[in-house]
Amino acid sequence: MIAAISLSTTKPAASTNITVPSSIPNDEALRLIESSPSKLTATQSDIEAYSLLLHTCISRRSLEHGQRLYLQLLLSDDRGENGILLRNPTLKSKLITLYSVCGRVDDARSVFYDGVEDGQMPESVWVAMAIGYLRNGFLVEALIVYCDMLSRLVLPGNFAFSMALKACAELSELRVGRAVHAQIVKSSEKPDQVVSNALLRLYAENGCSVDVFKVFDTMPERNVVSWNSLIASFAQRDQVFQSLDCFRRMQGQGMGFICARMTALHFGKEIHAQIVKSTKRPDVPVLNSLVDMYAKSGAIDYCKRVFDGMQSKDLTSWNTVLAGYASNGFMEEGVKLFAQMVESGIRPDGVTFIALLSGCSHAGLTDEGRSLFSKMKEGYGVSPTFEHYACLVDLLGRAGRIKEALDVVENMPMKPTGSVWGSLLNSCRLQGNVSLAERAAMELFELERHNPGNYVMLSNIYANAGMWEGVNRVRELMKDRGIKKEAGCSWIQIKNKIHTFVAGGGFEFRNSTKFKKVWSELMDAMEEVGYNTDTSVVLHDVNEETKAMWVCGHSERIALMFALVHTADGMPFRITKNLRICADCHSWVKIVSMVTGREIVLRDTNRFHHFKGGACSCKDYW
Repeated sequence: MIAAISLSTTKPAASTNITVPSSIPNDEALRLIESSPSKLTATQSDIEAYSLLLHTCISRRSLEHGQRLYLQLLLSDDRGENGILLRNPTLKSKLITLYSVCGRVDDARSVFYDGVEDGQMPESVWVAMAIGYLRNGFLVEALIVYCDMLSRLVLPGNFAFSMALKACAELSELRVGRAVHAQIVKSSEKPDQVVSNALLRLYAENGCSVDVFKVFDTMPERNVVSWNSLIASFAQRDQVFQSLDCFRRMQGQGMGFICARMTALHFGKEIHAQIVKSTKRPDVPVLNSLVDMYAKSGAIDYCKRVFDGMQSKDLTSWNTVLAGYASNGFMEEGVKLFAQMVESGIRPDGVTFIALLSGCSHAGLTDEGRSLFSKMKEGYGVSPTFEHYACLVDLLGRAGRIKEALDVVENMPMKPTGSVWGSLLNSCRLQGNVSLAERAAMELFELERHNPGNYVMLSNIYANAGMWEGVNRVRELMKDRGIKKEAGCSWIQIKNKIHTFVAGGGFEFRNSTKFKKVWSELMDAMEEVGYNTDTSVVLHDVNEETKAMWVCGHSERIALMFALVHTADGMPFRITKNLRICADCHSWVKIVSMVTGREIVLRDTNRFHHFKGGACSCKDYW
């Protein structure tokens, strides 16, 4: 049962109860604000309810609804001289944040200073005001608030530290930044990743490479922001090869995920340019790193160009290009390259065959893949591992040869792993085999108990078959085990800035005049060539109108529209998504590439899709 919070009036006879669910949708929350009572008690329930409603106003940047709530707070019977509700730090912080995100700095300041002389405001309120200043470009004022907080003996925490460091970096205030760093060292609170990254940025932008390395080396965990700051420090000192080696290490230590892929091409091209200008000839490992970076960024033309220009190539060079061809959907070229590799006297290894089998699977080259698997041991002395068997199961399953795929699973020389059963489950999804899907899913629920993808895939298989009771059983199982489905999210980089969109989000952009104009023109052009929304991809038991609305709110569509609005006509662009692209979005992007004349590269969780002129490099086989 969803937890709920109750708002009630002070007089029992005229009581009006309003329930605010903790997971209330934004639109419903705004409607609730419009109908809520004007006089409220200062109970903990009211404070929590107001906090949820104010959070909705902030996320939707709805100043009108926020001011209505503020008026209700002012009219509260229990306000008196102390203003219990308005003095609550949580509500005060959220009101300040609401006004600041709406650009109303003066109003935020008024809320902040109402009670500041009491000397009882916690750090959260001070930080909310400082961030409000920072958000609106008042950098000096943000630091003044931070200093004022310190003078009143309010101890700063990580939120305050990260805000102050960001202001110092923007102002190039290295002296003040070092003072904040000293406070961090003395603080009893351990600096989190955001604070450490803010320190890296401060020192990197001020050319203090030694300090960058000191901070970086002491960080227990590093993300792509951390590595980017380190790479920037090397680049500023013209240490080209160290920059590229650092980039390679970043990918090798698990940083080759979504954000890294988004920034890889930008960094890679800069480093590549520096290598070309350098008098020192790059060695094979350096060039292999360049080839790998371009392949993982979807720039297969650059990847091949660097590879072809290498005077000396090792096994890693060939494997890297083969993997690039496989993930980018150019497997016919990959098979030809493999033949050249063998003719060159390079002996393939297990990594080579993983790239080949995976590429053949996604390209529909079933017989070619089957033949390569057979030749592994006999022709090249490579013993298949569970990864090769997973690729083989996927290869056969995608081709509709489910029985053969099951035979492979049941007759493997080793116990099937999660990747093998996962390949079989995905094959069942493609072929609509519910009974075998249930068997594969049960194995996966034991081997990979907390992997949400397996549960979601079985649920989708049930939904495709119209078995809604099965869908509900899977959802209940996920709930019992505390497993949540990952939300769809897409990223796009424009002018060196990464923009993030979630499914059903982007309200402000989607309500803008520019969006509506481009969307209307685009849909008219698409309808002329016969596009109709395929609502069968929405695996929920809802009406067709709702399904169509949900499909149009998929994150990759919002990201694509953002690119169309903010880039020049004819310019190519790249989108990265954390989940597999659905069939209708795939068809939609193909037609968008045709009617706009744009080249669009989309990287989903499985592979790269290169859309151009109404076609995709995957040939609709993914």
